[in-house]
Amino acid sequence: QKTLEQERAQRAWECVQEVTSKPQEFKKKYGSLARKVPMLVLPNGLGQTLAFLKAKGKNDPADEHTVLFRHLSSWVLNQVDPSAAASNGDLLRWVLQNDSAAYRRATMEALAFLTWLERFAEAELPTED
Repeated sequence: QKTLEQERAQRAWECVQEVTSKPQEFKKKYGSLARKVPMLVLPNGLGQTLAFLKAKGKNDPADEHTVLFRHLSSWVLNQVDPSAAASNGDLLRWVLQNDSAAYRRATMEALAFLTWLERFAEAELPTED
């Protein structure tokens, strides 16, 4: 039986591996974004960070902001509310509909996941100059 930390690491690894098959420019942009996002969550909060990703990505599946939003939403929702993960997979919508205790739980899970995502992005993906 894997620990939650091992599962987090595995999922983050899978997300980064998904990105490694994309064009070089996308890999650079995603890699840079994966390094930046944890530092956005801390001062701004999870909700604002998700709103930023969603706004910048414009729901374009070829945009790194949209892909990272999807990766983060999928993992966090599966941890905090699997039924929501199955129904819409939108962490921002979930955060807006839930109380502050749920928001804190989602934030802690997001930061734990993003730590792994950032590590693997540093190891596997190029950066923008």
